[in-house]
Amino acid sequence: MRRHRNVKIVATLGPASSTYDMIRALHEAGADVFRLNMSHGGHEEIRARHMIIRQVEKDIGSPIAILADLQGPKLRVGAFKDGSAELVVGAKFRLDLDPTDGDVNRVQLPHKEIFDALEPGASLLVNDGKIRLKVLDCGTNYANCTVTVGGTISNRKGVNVPDVVLPLAALSDKDRRDLEFVCDLGVDWLALSFVQRPADVHEARDLCKGRAAILSKIEKPAAVKAFDEILAVSDGIMVARGDLGVELPVQNVPPIQKRLVRKCRAAAKPVIVATQMLESMIESPMPTRAEVSDVATAIYEGADAIMLSAESAAGAFPIEAVQTMNNVALEVESDPTYTQIIESSRTAHRTSVADGIVSAAREIAETTEVKAICCFSESGTTALLVARERPRVPIIALTSVERTARRLSLSWGTNCVIVDPVDRFKMAVVAAVRAALSQGYANERDKVIVTAGVPFNTPGSTNILRVAPCEERLIFVGEPE
Repeated sequence: MRRHRNVKIVATLGPASSTYDMIRALHEAGADVFRLNMSHGGHEEIRARHMIIRQVEKDIGSPIAILADLQGPKLRVGAFKDGSAELVVGAKFRLDLDPTDGDVNRVQLPHKEIFDALEPGASLLVNDGKIRLKVLDCGTNYANCTVTVGGTISNRKGVNVPDVVLPLAALSDKDRRDLEFVCDLGVDWLALSFVQRPADVHEARDLCKGRAAILSKIEKPAAVKAFDEILAVSDGIMVARGDLGVELPVQNVPPIQKRLVRKCRAAAKPVIVATQMLESMIESPMPTRAEVSDVATAIYEGADAIMLSAESAAGAFPIEAVQTMNNVALEVESDPTYTQIIESSRTAHRTSVADGIVSAAREIAETTEVKAICCFSESGTTALLVARERPRVPIIALTSVERTARRLSLSWGTNCVIVDPVDRFKMAVVAAVRAALSQGYANERDKVIVTAGVPFNTPGSTNILRVAPCEERLIFVGEPE
């Protein structure tokens, strides 16, 4: 299914979007990637949604990526005698390991790792930062705090600890079980929550054993500080602005988002901007002007994908939310200012033959009447390099590996076509031209650029570029090699 935009749309599935008809409608409305949130729903629910996506993919004949998002360790306070307590500014409040129900003076925090890492002066944020505590003194099983922002604290509310790197693994026991389940199921991307350091990514990759690409969620200040190292070992990034906006001053998030998006593009790795993009559409068929501007900003920045969470998973208007994102993307990408911003932020990355080939392909496309850049990519690397260039013409990624086609569905501007294996460049050109014609990117009077690597089926070997005419004789007769 050809898209007339470059940015991709990720839609989360849930109670509002779990049937075949709805999932197909979401895909036809513009969803390129479906997210399975492992925080909600048991394995059988996840399995059923996975099967429906693959059936939609088969019926439409278009590769669809599936992203499984692991929950990560959840830090929560314990329970209260009366279900909640009212904390006032200036009051003293104690967190400890005692499982006794809490009151206005104390409550359990059943995470010894937090106490081991805390120091006096550290901040603790409860219920998405609505309540803020400052540590006065602490030990291995307690923290005496003062309330700096008061409010109602209730059972099992989440806790954020922004000031310290916690000695917690990114994968809980539940995450390990979920990881094995979704990898066996056949998801394409695995989103890793609570990443703080490169070692967290290494652990997930060891468990995945190549069955899924690893996407690191940046939602902790520690992850922002170690971002370059985390990016280097990840296949993609999600800027998860929810927890990031809790643990950092909210005004810090937009420049961080911009920096991370640019670094991902420079590394030729997909980046998703997520959280609260069209949140009002959970209950309203119309977004706010601010939300539309937020979505547009992520597109102007050059993000590979923008994501819907509760809007499509549990909202009353999931299809309208996807359509809104699609319409905003179409409008932004038709704006001449968009092209100027994208091209002005391009930096030269020519350290290999493949870098030079894809850069030349983009330059030729910008100075001639070429209609598309067709790249053969068994591993997906060449297509990602072409996408990094952000060319003005469509990118057609041709591969005989279904898994590669699905994973590339997350990458900017990449239109994936599964083709039969080829072993000669002449046949690669024929396959590229056929794909460009059949998908409506070109007609028989047009030309396309074809890139490939010889010998074939060798990852990272891109070393040939050709401008090919889309002629009848080329398709059915071929040309001398």
